Amino acid sequence: MAASMQYGPAWIIRQVALGEASEALANKDIWLCSGCYTCATRCPNDIDASAVMDALRQTALQRGIPSMERDALLFNRLFLGVVERLGKSHEALTLGLFKVLSHTPLYQDMGAGAGLFLRGKVPLLPERPEGVSEIKQIFRGSL
Repeated sequence: MAASMQYGPAWIIRQVALGEASEALANKDIWLCSGCYTCATRCPNDIDASAVMDALRQTALQRGIPSMERDALLFNRLFLGVVERLGKSHEALTLGLFKVLSHTPLYQDMGAGAGLFLRGKVPLLPERPEGVSEIKQIFRGSL
């Protein structure tokens, strides 16, 4: 997702480190982060940018700072809701819910989605991993 961002995770981290969190909170990049942790696993400085982005999103919500990216909050809530209920991400379900609730044309990403589905990258039906009850406890804050 960094390629879709205006500045990217490094800029956001630098703003926070320099005490300019308000700049980071108002930036749409924090809403574009998918939380995949790729940047965290590759960071030579062992900075968990995904966790920082998540904390910034939560802070923005608490302070009433609106997302600068259309429907980003909806997508974020749908993604987390799917993970909470299924115990893991399920792209087809998340995207289907997002398309319907955001009134985005269903056919808009059909080509890319079909290719991923045909290569077995996006299963149509979700799998339920072991430990779903523990994942639900994490969302409730009781673990």
